[in-house]
Amino acid sequence: MDKTIPMIICLVLPFLGTTLGSSMVFFMKNKMHTKIKKILLGFAAGVMLAASIWSLLLPSMDMSKKQGVIEWLPAAIGFVLGMGFLLILDTIIPHLHSNGKKTEGLKSKFKKETMLLFAVTLHNIPEGMAVGVVLAGAITGNIGLSLAGAITLAIGLAIQNFPEGAIISMPLKTEGESKWKAFLDGVLSGIVEPIAAIITIFAVGLVTPILPYLLAFAAGAMIYVVVEELIPESMEGKHTNIATVGVALGFVLMMVLDITLG
Repeated sequence: MDKTIPMIICLVLPFLGTTLGSSMVFFMKNKMHTKIKKILLGFAAGVMLAASIWSLLLPSMDMSKKQGVIEWLPAAIGFVLGMGFLLILDTIIPHLHSNGKKTEGLKSKFKKETMLLFAVTLHNIPEGMAVGVVLAGAITGNIGLSLAGAITLAIGLAIQNFPEGAIISMPLKTEGESKWKAFLDGVLSGIVEPIAAIITIFAVGLVTPILPYLLAFAAGAMIYVVVEELIPESMEGKHTNIATVGVALGFVLMMVLDITLG
């Protein structure tokens, strides 16, 4: 049986999920209601929290255990490095806070866009590598994996990536970006996934040992953005309970998707 078409499907599906999610920005009105913005920020935070746990940290520990390494060690190291990297990035990019008060304009918007986009992009890189590892194993037959299993993983990632594409493009639109620019930013955050998968297929022997660290690194980056950007903004002013509901909805949805289809 020709393995080319199943391989292409596995590579394209996760990226398609991100693209479709990002396209939701075209259904937005020019100005988003404050309550909708808050629930969206909360939803994004919930999705990223759950994805950090079930898509990144737990798989990192599972892989470490299979490699005969102390299962929590790579996860802890990678997580701290991810948090530290975003902290350094945060000091380079102009801050939202100045003398305890928020500053408005291009600098704060640039920081917020960059942090969110960068975190989700980082999250997609190790996911793409995971697809590459499974595909390489299915092709060679060395680790008992099948192409059907690889396709199942790709479908699960595609469904998971749909809300992730939305949480990139829609908040960017609320910050004043054009719909097309916000859409393209979301698409670019997902294009790294098939690229990482292809690179991993050709370098699986080199990538597999460090994949637990990369997964945890991405988790640390995502948690940093949630704590530093999404939660504080969602809790400003009135209707903070709506943002809390959004966190719960996003967290539960991503948890279910990760467990059932991941």
